[in-house]
Amino acid sequence: MITYWHNPRCSKSRQGLALLEEKGAEFTVRKYLEDAPDLAEITAAWEALGKPPVADMMRTGEKVFREEGLSKGDDNGKLLAAMAAHPILIERPLAIKEGRAVIGRPPEALLELL
Repeated sequence: MITYWHNPRCSKSRQGLALLEEKGAEFTVRKYLEDAPDLAEITAAWEALGKPPVADMMRTGEKVFREEGLSKGDDNGKLLAAMAAHPILIERPLAIKEGRAVIGRPPEALLELL
């Protein structure tokens, strides 16, 4: 079962959802802006992504990234905590299955979990 962190307002997130449906994947949708993941869940997602630079799983162009004085070079703990405090900073869509995760940019990257 795939857990799909989804933002319905995002075209890439909608495209990824449509792709999963088209492929007949079993998944649950988590609207992560309404049901925000906590720090432990975000950390687990980062680990499932293979521990890339934390900034790679962030929307660094968001206004709150600048307002919080964040930079891509900040330590992992600070960036992970920022995503927990401001889930809009989490790159989307993000899909997690059995300890593996991918960011659906492009949406075809989601096929790795099928």
